[in-house]
Amino acid sequence: MDGDNQTIVTEFILLGLTRQSEKEEVVFGLFLWMYLVTISGNLLIILAISCDPHLHTPMYFFLANLSSVDISAPSVIVPKALVNHMLGSKSISYTGCMTQIYFFITFSNMDGFLLSVMAYDRYVAICHPLHYTMMMRPRLCVLLVAISWAITNLHALLHTLLMVRLTFCSHNAVHHFFCDPYPILKLSCSDTFINDLMVFTIGGLVFMTPFTCIIVSYAYIFSKVLKLKSAHGIRKALSTCGSHLTVVSLFYGAILGIYMHPSSTYTVQDTVATVIFTVVTPMVNPFIYSLRNRDIKGALRKIILRS
Repeated sequence: MDGDNQTIVTEFILLGLTRQSEKEEVVFGLFLWMYLVTISGNLLIILAISCDPHLHTPMYFFLANLSSVDISAPSVIVPKALVNHMLGSKSISYTGCMTQIYFFITFSNMDGFLLSVMAYDRYVAICHPLHYTMMMRPRLCVLLVAISWAITNLHALLHTLLMVRLTFCSHNAVHHFFCDPYPILKLSCSDTFINDLMVFTIGGLVFMTPFTCIIVSYAYIFSKVLKLKSAHGIRKALSTCGSHLTVVSLFYGAILGIYMHPSSTYTVQDTVATVIFTVVTPMVNPFIYSLRNRDIKGALRKIILRS
């Protein structure tokens, strides 16, 4: 406490998406349903890839990692929101909030990096099919994922440490259902210029690097496909990209709309939009990949028949 009669915040109050009790029950039901679908759907994808030797390829190795991240990301956020609702509480400790921020940033960025690695994999498969096995060696695949984890964890650590240095005074009500960095920054009574600067420089670099890799990869892919004379060849080449492009559009569409502006302009509409890539996208990814992929559907069919 200082001379300005400021109190040290030891917890934050998560106000959620609505303050009306009737709507809260609906939101609770939707979140519980979506979380259970997310966990079961992504576990099925991982199980299908693990059990079928034909799916032990780079593309499905990356997909299994994406499904693991899609399980982890909502697990950082949703269970706390559900428990708070059942207990009639809206609080989260300061330490718990900083932990949420760290893992939220890590898993959100990891999604982007895995999507870029998957785009590169499709580029090699379509543009250099004869050299695919040599270029996408198992050791390289593991290295790409390991480097992605290292970058995303260091990036999350940087933003979390910058957040910890801030002072939070008597205002501790967060207009969100979890500790999203932007609403938390708005509560600080310290100068957040360094935080905003790091979001637009380091954060922008970490965001734009995988996004640029995806754009460049698909530019080469479409350039290659347009040179094909056979309509069947074009459909076959693009069939492996459709699911990936759908997921990329959902993920980056939400990110660009929410975080590519200063924290001071964060609105309630951004809060609702955050639900898309924190809860909805991890839930629909298994459906997108399984419904449009014969190999995954075949592997899932085998698992069901065995059981």
